[in-house]
Amino acid sequence: MNFENIVVAVESGIGFVTINRPSKLNALNKATIQELHNAFESLDNNVDIRAIIVTGEGEKAFVAGADISEFANFSVEEGAQLAAQGQELLFDFVENLKTPTIAAVNGFALGGGLELAMACHFRIASDNAKMGLPEVSLGVIPGYGGTQRLPQLIGKGRAMEMIMTAGMISAEEAFRAGLVNHVVPQVELLSFTKSLAQRIMKNSPVAIGKAIKAINANFKDGVNGYETEIRNFGKCFGTEDFKEGTTAFLEKRKAEFSGK
Repeated sequence: MNFENIVVAVESGIGFVTINRPSKLNALNKATIQELHNAFESLDNNVDIRAIIVTGEGEKAFVAGADISEFANFSVEEGAQLAAQGQELLFDFVENLKTPTIAAVNGFALGGGLELAMACHFRIASDNAKMGLPEVSLGVIPGYGGTQRLPQLIGKGRAMEMIMTAGMISAEEAFRAGLVNHVVPQVELLSFTKSLAQRIMKNSPVAIGKAIKAINANFKDGVNGYETEIRNFGKCFGTEDFKEGTTAFLEKRKAEFSGK
């Protein structure tokens, strides 16, 4: 696929998605959101891809926010539509991918950038990363899931403070709050994230996809996460990966998962 605002590469079963608008600090506009959706959909549907890493081009920014020039003059209805379409196309879509998706957060992850990172299954930050949701300083609130996912990840009180002050936190502060899983030097960010992806890829992709569904169910209104876990646990028993995993264990060898 040819893209204008992102670069997609595949290496040894890992899909790499790089947001490539360095002159705009990789800010998200509608075209970039659509391209990201298309890229994630294609990678998720590719049985040879076992993990996805998303990052930003350069050392300054993962994504420094949304492209404000696109919506500065929007009406109430247009604003609501912008948030609804963005959540459906990208943020909710990424959260529910069956392929494990990791955000490699380099530099600034602000506004829509932090919201994209939070939609990923987990996050690794470079030591120069800065994260925040500054929307209230523009007279608006986070609209791509930030008011929901940030409290889920760091707790209500901390999320309230971050959103209401419009402030940024450092990578170390994000680590202590539970917003990111690891902090590594900038030069090691992609290699470290790749090593984590490779560890994940040793396991059953079918089971991982079902685990993602079960974990996400806990955060959805009206959904019983325990019932989702039971249902998906049972489904695993009908897969080739389950037969291979249990047989390999009993035969004291490493499993070779097919993803079926």
